[in-house]
Amino acid sequence: MMIEQQIMAAAQAAVKALYGQDVPEKMVQLQKTRSEFEGSLTLVVFPFVKMARKSPEQTGQELGEYLVANCPAVSKYNVVKGFLNLSIADEAWLQLLAAIDADPHYGEQSAHEDSPLVMIEYSSPNTNKPLHLGHVRNNLLGWSLAQIMQANGNRVVKTNIVNDRGIHICKSMLAWLKWGNGETPESSGKKGDHLIGDYYVAFDKHYREQVKELVAQGMDEEQAKQEAPLIKEAHEMLVKWEQGDAEVRALWEKMNSWVYAGFDETYQKMGVSFDKIYYESQTYLKGKAKVEEGLQKGLFERHDDGSVWADLTNEGLDQKLLLRSDGTSVYMTQDIGTAEMRFQDYPIDKMIYVVGNEQNYHFQVLSILLDRLGFKWGKELVHFSYGMVELPNGKMKSREGTVVDADDLMQLMVEDARRVSDEAGKNADMSEAEKQEIARIVGMGALKYFILKVDARKNMLFNPEESIDFNGNTGPFIQYTHARIRSILRKASQTSGTSLTSSTSLTSCTSLSAKEVELIQKMSEYGAAVEQAGKDYSPSGIANYCYELTKVFNQFYHDYSILNEEDEGKKQTRLVIARNVAKILKNGMALLGIEVPERM
Repeated sequence: MMIEQQIMAAAQAAVKALYGQDVPEKMVQLQKTRSEFEGSLTLVVFPFVKMARKSPEQTGQELGEYLVANCPAVSKYNVVKGFLNLSIADEAWLQLLAAIDADPHYGEQSAHEDSPLVMIEYSSPNTNKPLHLGHVRNNLLGWSLAQIMQANGNRVVKTNIVNDRGIHICKSMLAWLKWGNGETPESSGKKGDHLIGDYYVAFDKHYREQVKELVAQGMDEEQAKQEAPLIKEAHEMLVKWEQGDAEVRALWEKMNSWVYAGFDETYQKMGVSFDKIYYESQTYLKGKAKVEEGLQKGLFERHDDGSVWADLTNEGLDQKLLLRSDGTSVYMTQDIGTAEMRFQDYPIDKMIYVVGNEQNYHFQVLSILLDRLGFKWGKELVHFSYGMVELPNGKMKSREGTVVDADDLMQLMVEDARRVSDEAGKNADMSEAEKQEIARIVGMGALKYFILKVDARKNMLFNPEESIDFNGNTGPFIQYTHARIRSILRKASQTSGTSLTSSTSLTSCTSLSAKEVELIQKMSEYGAAVEQAGKDYSPSGIANYCYELTKVFNQFYHDYSILNEEDEGKKQTRLVIARNVAKILKNGMALLGIEVPERM
């Protein structure tokens, strides 16, 4: 039984014995003792004052005396007003350390076949351009959220919906037909997604020129945007695609296959993957059918021009277009169709959409519509809404000149990590392959941690230089601490006469210092951090926990020697503490999708 549970049970027994009252567990409030007071855990006395018919101080004294006499975990106490500060016996801390050491995934839960099934959608790229910095934040949040939900005992399905149809796709296709001269990823030496992105930019450039020309001829700008020959051609191509035109479909398949090969390479570098990928081209017709079904049931209404709408005014919202007058679908229709397909594929209990906060209204509406259409998780769907991410001005401008390319950013991070490592001389004794592998782990760790440590709901500024720092709240700081501990453990096992003890023999060891107690207590909080991160959908909670644990370890290591400790009992205890700090850092960082190296 964990220390908190022992004390809570003993406190309930104390109230019963002293004041003749049965109290529920929720009345027993235990919290971490504030640093200025002696003790590790504090019992809030106020709820029991009326029962005791004594002052808070007297009540605290009586409860403290009972706990010292009857709870082996409590060694002494002090009372400050209505707060009973409890010092925990070394024996109890060592038993807790043994429990942490015995469980390779301490603080995490395993799923079983009856566990809730959580589906998480993230990434959602368009096939007309490569992934950019916004997608990086999306993918990292989605992947991390999946690991956190799994560590909370849920079954998880990671999905992606690829926006592979629509006018934006036709723009790239048309530009390639007009100006591509048969160019391919092989002939150009470019990744497929970058190649197609270049044609999307080319379309936009020529289209703007046509609009400008029409405006110069006296046409109104809005009209010019609709009358420009290029946009008309793109719309004609979209109609042909929807009609299943063989030539247009063949070109679409060929160009999309280039993009998917490019995406796969980016996802692999990023360390993310999916259990199931859905494609808008396969879901939009399902969405249209579902809307038609809703129309027949009187859930939606058709306007005179043939368009179909959902009236949401009684929900405090407005009218929402579901099908245009020409019968073509909108994003909402596609999301309904995708939901239908997913519900057929999996018995979903909870659906989480990882999508930027500019889509807050969209998901508010989608939730209402799915609920109306009878999806059991519709009302409770979670829109994991996150803020925008930007870079300091003037840095990392991509080939389009406006957005930051994901591949370029990842390459920069790995190069920076290698440069910092080379300059510090930390990698002098490594082979070239090992230097590169560690640069990859550190560079990607720096990128992921810097993005995930920020509350997802906030907009953020990503600074590549700050993120590589080996000090402060960064990925490399935590990775370096892990590597340092692993080095200590290797040296310990190589030193004659020093073998790592089994934690079960620790209970007879010598007394613990305050810093050692603080470390064991911090490690014991990992499970609560994982649980809270799952409730709040918050990777930043895990990042901050890992940073706090790293800081506490480094303070301890600064003050106490491990390998040079002469008292064998103390040395063994410290080695077991270090081993478990490394384990929890490795597991915690894995929840963020971050690897930790054995050496740096």
